[in-house]
Amino acid sequence: MHTIKELSNLINDRIQAININKEPKELYDPIIYTLEGGGKRLRPVSMLLACDTYGGKVEDAVNPAMGIEIFHNFTLLHDDIMDQAPLRRGRETVYKKWDNNVAILSGDTMFAVAYDYIRQTRNELVPEIMKIFCQTSIEVCEGQQYDMNFETTENTTIPEYLNMIRLKTAVALAASMEIGASIAGADRVEKETIYKFGEHLGMAFQLQDDLLDTFGDQEKFGKKIGGDILANKKTYIYLKALELANNEQKDVLRNLYMSKSSDPEEKISKVKAIFRELNIPAQAENIINDYFSKAMECFNKLNVEPDKKMGLKEFAYMILRRDM
Repeated sequence: MHTIKELSNLINDRIQAININKEPKELYDPIIYTLEGGGKRLRPVSMLLACDTYGGKVEDAVNPAMGIEIFHNFTLLHDDIMDQAPLRRGRETVYKKWDNNVAILSGDTMFAVAYDYIRQTRNELVPEIMKIFCQTSIEVCEGQQYDMNFETTENTTIPEYLNMIRLKTAVALAASMEIGASIAGADRVEKETIYKFGEHLGMAFQLQDDLLDTFGDQEKFGKKIGGDILANKKTYIYLKALELANNEQKDVLRNLYMSKSSDPEEKISKVKAIFRELNIPAQAENIINDYFSKAMECFNKLNVEPDKKMGLKEFAYMILRRDM
């Protein structure tokens, strides 16, 4: 069995070895910049872990794992444009460093490169893997559209928001694990169970991401704190605050989220003050722990010897232990 560190190093080494020093440089330099930016490599590592857990050859899963990581980074290029996010992983986002057109075109190229890597495994596995990948790609785009819809929808509900992040974030982690299990030859029930394990874990991860965006340490988090507030994002913590707020607090929150204030720090400070009054960080922790518990219920159902699935358990707790 491989450790998480070994698998992460394997992915990083393979990414560094990608030959993208091509022409035109205006197209490929932003791709190199993006892939060199690091990241947690959660999706490719989870794919390799799932493959290893079921006794598969990790080498058979490396190229599809590379593909899922390149696909994820492609989505970030476009997501940053839509969110007008200036920082990603502590560095300027591609559209800020270059421009929107470069970020769009480089992102499109990354999607094609990702597709090419996904198909590079044993021939008999390609149809199933491509089906999972294509379905997941569509769902991620559906989630992104819902996210954009919420920007102009006044009465977004918490269930609607949870479905959006399931599509936008959780299904990619779930599909990564399913592909890894498929490569190893796991049966249908096991693939369905590990998919749900990844999906619940992905939900916990994204909800924690929402919390960290407002209450995290910018140096550790790698993104500007309060970005969701400045972008008027209707995240779980905002929607939960509206649910718990009195009429006066609701009015203040809604006015702040419609505000084009010239003082962003003041806006962030006022919103965070209301969140604290309503004990929203604790509310968020409750739902994060709930999804994590659901993930571990699925983990316990996996029909694998306990010592062989310890890597997946360590991976799950690693996600939950991110710094505030």
